[in-house]
Amino acid sequence: MYVAVKGGEAAINNAHRLMADRRRGDRNVPGLTIEQIAGQLALAVDRVMAEGSLYDPDLAAMAVRQARGDLIEAIFLLRAYRTTLPRFNNSTPIDTATMRIERRVSATYKDIPGGQLLGPTFDYTHRLIDPAMTEDGPVEPGHRRPVESDACAPRVTDILNGEGLIEPDVFSNAEPSDLTREPTEYPVDRDLRLQALARGDEGFLLALGYSTQRGYGRTHPFVGEIRIGMVDVEIDMPELGFAVTVGSVRVTECQMVSQFKGSAGVKPRFTRGYGLVFGHSERKAMAMSLVDRALRADEFDEQRLAPAQDEEFVLEHCDNVQSTGFVEHLKLPHYVDFQAELDLLRQLHEDTTTATIDDDQAPLSEAAQ
Repeated sequence: MYVAVKGGEAAINNAHRLMADRRRGDRNVPGLTIEQIAGQLALAVDRVMAEGSLYDPDLAAMAVRQARGDLIEAIFLLRAYRTTLPRFNNSTPIDTATMRIERRVSATYKDIPGGQLLGPTFDYTHRLIDPAMTEDGPVEPGHRRPVESDACAPRVTDILNGEGLIEPDVFSNAEPSDLTREPTEYPVDRDLRLQALARGDEGFLLALGYSTQRGYGRTHPFVGEIRIGMVDVEIDMPELGFAVTVGSVRVTECQMVSQFKGSAGVKPRFTRGYGLVFGHSERKAMAMSLVDRALRADEFDEQRLAPAQDEEFVLEHCDNVQSTGFVEHLKLPHYVDFQAELDLLRQLHEDTTTATIDDDQAPLSEAAQ
């Protein structure tokens, strides 16, 4: 048994060395730097930060490099690192109304105060491989027109709210839950749902969001607004009596305007779905807002019939690190379990064969004779 363990350790060490060799690739090609990954593969880095629950572009770029581009593995690495970090304070809620906007679009109003800002997007590109990608030629710099405050760029949902045409925002001073420190007990409040969705797997949430549009859930959505940009992060300093800015982060916010709902005491009005994600991650923010609205079925006395409306199903399966652990552990040694089932199956076959032989050798009944 000791020899087997010793041999296993040697094989694992060799596998690690082989992985490092494959990671480096052709030595005649310059190695990727962290700056190159963070700057030129920014959307991949943003996804790793969002689903890793840690905003640090350099660390996320390191994880992408170490994982050879496997984003879920990189997310796993970043989450593991995150658990080693001390917590010294909580920031105040970020104010996306004061975002320094890089991209802002609305599908509900053509002309909105502050205007639409197309920004960097694939929306209007032809999905054709560009041969110029084989070279590192000069690139014409883009033009940025930052919008500095909500005075010139109010939220579309605030415009609707001013007319009483959408459910109002609900603000709470209660301490939010923390799914990384507290066990989840269902049903959960919306703040914890949004935490889980914000770091949930983009592909899984995208599929669920798509399912709501195909009839598996009650959503008939319009994109009220997507805005991407930098927001300040502040921490209250009791000794100073005011909050101080400790940094800024890039976030993507999506407010989805969904079908209206009314009751005997409330006039019909639109409902909301909300998504907020680290980095430039609008597909994820849109999917999150669709699923958020689907999970609010109980608030609007809607039947929960579709997968996207099943809170426990969604939250227990949207985490790609947890899903990866359960799926990929199947490739690890299960020799004892398999041998136990193999012995049981062989015994069942023997019992069945013996019973068949006994039946064949049984004397014929008088009726059969």
